[in-house]
Amino acid sequence: MKLILVGIQGSGKSTQGNILSERLGIPYLSSGHIFRQMSQEKTSWGRYVKETLNAGYLIPDEKAIPIIEEYLAKPEYKNGYILDGFPRTSKQAEDFTNGVERVIYLKVTDKEALWRLSGRFEDGIREDNTLQAIRKRIQLFHDVTEPVLEYYRKQNRLLEVDGEKSIEDVTTQILSGLGVS
Repeated sequence: MKLILVGIQGSGKSTQGNILSERLGIPYLSSGHIFRQMSQEKTSWGRYVKETLNAGYLIPDEKAIPIIEEYLAKPEYKNGYILDGFPRTSKQAEDFTNGVERVIYLKVTDKEALWRLSGRFEDGIREDNTLQAIRKRIQLFHDVTEPVLEYYRKQNRLLEVDGEKSIEDVTTQILSGLGVS
């Protein structure tokens, strides 16, 4: 099964990705994790990725698509995956050729996401997790990623769930929507 998790920062994508990975027996992969790893490289590319993420911007389509497709070409993903944080633009959705079966949209309000994320500040801040960067990413989600939802909705591949319910309820909604118990 090839699944994508979509939602604003703080919507519970990594929580649900890890739960679903265990329940469905397929690996979970976060595009943010991939790019944060790259940002640690002592190269001009690593510096570029770091500056882009720290400013709250997205990695450009022409760079992001081949990087994600290269990761998904690894043997551990041949039987399926749960991908978090990609595609983020309509171009990425249209050009991504990896046979996505379902796109799970964890719908939460901006207020709920900011409230959830505020607890993370107390645990120490990643350089790309400042309040300013988070607000920028939430606005980017509305401006750039929401059209991706419509793209998958028209293909009848979008599963929209109420991400403001309890973790268990969200998982139940997802599994039910996927036809898995």
